[in-house]
Amino acid sequence: MASLVGIALLVASGCSTEQLDTWKRGGMPPPASDRATHTLSLWQGAWIAALAVGVLVWGLIIWAVIAYRRRDDSVPAQVRYHLPIEILYSAVPFVIIAVLFFFTVRDQNAILKVDKNDPPTNVVNVVGQQWSWTFNYENAPGVGTVWETGTPEHLPTLYLPVGQKVGFKLNSPDVVHSFFIPAFLFKMDVFPGKTNYFELTPTKEGEFAGKCAELCGVYHSRMLFTVHVVSKEEYAAHLRQLKAKGQTGLNTGGAASRTQQGLQTEGEGGTK
Repeated sequence: MASLVGIALLVASGCSTEQLDTWKRGGMPPPASDRATHTLSLWQGAWIAALAVGVLVWGLIIWAVIAYRRRDDSVPAQVRYHLPIEILYSAVPFVIIAVLFFFTVRDQNAILKVDKNDPPTNVVNVVGQQWSWTFNYENAPGVGTVWETGTPEHLPTLYLPVGQKVGFKLNSPDVVHSFFIPAFLFKMDVFPGKTNYFELTPTKEGEFAGKCAELCGVYHSRMLFTVHVVSKEEYAAHLRQLKAKGQTGLNTGGAASRTQQGLQTEGEGGTK
């Protein structure tokens, strides 16, 4: 055991700080939103619980192998049941499930919390459509509603202000999609005929990847977008640029959606 600990310490000593941080997060990306910390905490707690159960099971297996190894040709005493053991292996899984359920519900409620007394100033109406995204910035102060979109060849960009709460309305005119930004450690499905809604606050400036996390058709893997988390001044300037381009009003998708422009190419069966 001491040798294994020594090997682990030796391996860890050769890792960079960034690698050690990645291990601590269990492979998750660094959280870039206020809701991401809840997801990360739940993920780390689940791994700790799994390791604890694993160590206990491994210990019991090793103890049984050593304590009850065969010493002679005699037949061990045969029993029909062992009530304490049966109670133990029935009760322990129930306790584990109950604990995980409690923390899952607690963090889920925190992640999906919507404060009706403090609505966000920034609201993005997200339209997921085969096979790209449209982002409508609704009722932006001094600008009104503006939009931007893209195609699988020219990825759309989503601008968000750092440190400010943003509300997301998710809509689809065709099939089920899933709005996923890995750095935010959060995703939510996008259903036809139903508007899903969530709120979060970006906490770190930078460029992040976004994608559809629900198999939605032949070009699902190309349904990508880029997220720019910027200062509130740069965010406001970007919305003014969209207005200057004439990209005003609400672009909600459908048969005539601008999302589909340039999508269908020779040999491809895009939706128009």
